[in-house]
Amino acid sequence: MTSTQSAAVAAEEIPFNKHRRDWKKTGIIVLFCILPIALLLVFTYLPFFQMCGYSFYKMKYIGTPKFVGLKNYIDIFTRPDLLGTLKLSLYYMVGALIQVALALYLATVLSFKTRGGSFFKGALFFPYLINGIAIGFIFKFFYTRGYVLDSVLQWCGFSLDQLPYWLRDQRINNWSLVYSSVWRYLGQTMILFIGAIMSIDSSLYEAAEIDGANKWQQFKHIILPGIQTILVLNIILSITGSLSAFEAPYVITSGANGTGTFFVQMDKIAHSDQKVGLASAMAVVLLVIIMICALLQKIIMNFLFRDADDGTAKARKHAQKVEKARRKAMRKANRVSATAAPIIKNGSAVSSK
Repeated sequence: MTSTQSAAVAAEEIPFNKHRRDWKKTGIIVLFCILPIALLLVFTYLPFFQMCGYSFYKMKYIGTPKFVGLKNYIDIFTRPDLLGTLKLSLYYMVGALIQVALALYLATVLSFKTRGGSFFKGALFFPYLINGIAIGFIFKFFYTRGYVLDSVLQWCGFSLDQLPYWLRDQRINNWSLVYSSVWRYLGQTMILFIGAIMSIDSSLYEAAEIDGANKWQQFKHIILPGIQTILVLNIILSITGSLSAFEAPYVITSGANGTGTFFVQMDKIAHSDQKVGLASAMAVVLLVIIMICALLQKIIMNFLFRDADDGTAKARKHAQKVEKARRKAMRKANRVSATAAPIIKNGSAVSSK
């Protein structure tokens, strides 16, 4: 029988659905699909395209807009104050990389049996549950002259005159704000890493220990390749989030003393100065920068982990071989014990006689 004939026979064997289509269920399914798509179009894509159109105009919230072409985009890259805000993103990028590295270390430690591990997981994740505005006020009082941080340092022997102004001194005020962001998002990044690490097959660690691999080698050749997707995701989220930092500088310093990020400056231009066209152009430029950074990170991480899949496959194959050898040894030991049992029994019977 040819393949065509066999397919025809198989098609004949499929029973024909004689039940009428339930149009009510179909309508409900279509309705549930239409509603979220309509909300997405109305409240996301339509405002975005309107914002892109506003970026070519000189306009306020009230009044007649004036078409200026690319002037708003040119101003973004020629005004020193706007270029300076883009440079501030480098502080938050460094903090994001420190955050990912520290979260990965803590996740690696807490993913295995650790005394008090559950407590530390909850304690580190708790700041992420606090509202960002509340965290801003917490750190505003934490860094204020003579308050919490200065008091703790004075207990440690420092004099108040020796301590800097944490929110005024432009050498350290941006690092102070970066620390508040790292403190808030460290727990979220760590929890994502813990979930990825715990999904790795435990037999890989057993095979690595049999081969004599230490903890660093297990981390390098098993954990890192196994959490590649989550690692790339966390780095992308952290870097792109650093480009749009807003809550900490806005609440803690209101953008004063050189702490106003690109997002804070965009808010000031849009609402205080009412330069809606320029603010829209800034939003479009920020979106393009974030997309470029995400693409570059994806390319770089794919290059760094180009051999990760091969290494993981080899580790799994080796673990299967070890497991197979262990089962073979157990079967052989069972056969030996089964053979020796009658001999021992007969020997004991002779000795009793």
